[in-house]
Amino acid sequence: MTTRRDVLVAEGRRVLELEAAEVRSAAARLDASFAGAVELLAACTGRVIVSGVGKSGLIARKLAATLTSTGTPATYLHPVDSLHGDLGIVGREDVAVVLSKSGDSDDLMGLLASLQRLAVPIIAITGGTDSLLARAAAVVLDAGVSEEACPHDLAPTSSTTVALALGDALAVALLGTKGFRREDFAALHPGGSLGRKLLLRVRDVMLGPEGTVTPDAPMREVVVTLARHRGIAVVVAEHRLAGVFTAGDLTRLAQQEANYLDRAVRDHMTRTPKSCGPDDAGAAVVGVMERHGIMALPVLEHDRVVGVVHLHDLLRAGAV
Repeated sequence: MTTRRDVLVAEGRRVLELEAAEVRSAAARLDASFAGAVELLAACTGRVIVSGVGKSGLIARKLAATLTSTGTPATYLHPVDSLHGDLGIVGREDVAVVLSKSGDSDDLMGLLASLQRLAVPIIAITGGTDSLLARAAAVVLDAGVSEEACPHDLAPTSSTTVALALGDALAVALLGTKGFRREDFAALHPGGSLGRKLLLRVRDVMLGPEGTVTPDAPMREVVVTLARHRGIAVVVAEHRLAGVFTAGDLTRLAQQEANYLDRAVRDHMTRTPKSCGPDDAGAAVVGVMERHGIMALPVLEHDRVVGVVHLHDLLRAGAV
């Protein structure tokens, strides 16, 4: 027996599948015009002016925010407000991206005329590939859909999803073209948890190199070092890493040998340990530690031991 909930779930699936199909169709239609749009944006020496009305305006706002957060200065301009003073933000070095389902909205016409007068190139994201917007544009990206997900084929649903996806595709291709890096993203998001994760470096949480011993150090001395320095002794010869000995190594050694305390650590240390640098990303170092079951790593700078970093300190600092 079909329940009301079954009907609702089926409707949700229908909408998602229909919108996914429309996005796939838009992807299949993508051609050299897309590359032209990315190149136009990459060459822009001013800012990107993004505009649209109604639901397209909401998608335009999101695109402007995405561009700005990925290294391309962009601003949203309402086409009606542009006729009442806001056109002052548009410069001759700018590029415009205008979104419209039909491309023939009366609210766009004044803005389009102003952009043409200023010789600002226009990238159109529209389902109306033969519309007034398309004719005014330097580049047209086809955002047409066969039907809206709305059962009456009225409310913008599939069309806004496709426009959103095309905007994201533009932004992502553009950031790759401009060489925008994870570090650049972090610099533009200093207040968020993602920014903190991307900006955190080993040097921010590492300890100094005090917990070091020489290869000839007896195990009696090494045991004391392990206790004082949170379970790791870094073995150093002439400031260079010779090996490490950990609390786990001590447990295994004690189980295998009864008289080990007078032996030199060189006989039991790991000679080719994992290490990291002070400027390595904290998240990347956590990944190394987790993959290899390591609780601490020696930190090397110019092949010299400059400290130790502990997994718990990286986690407490929010590296991941």
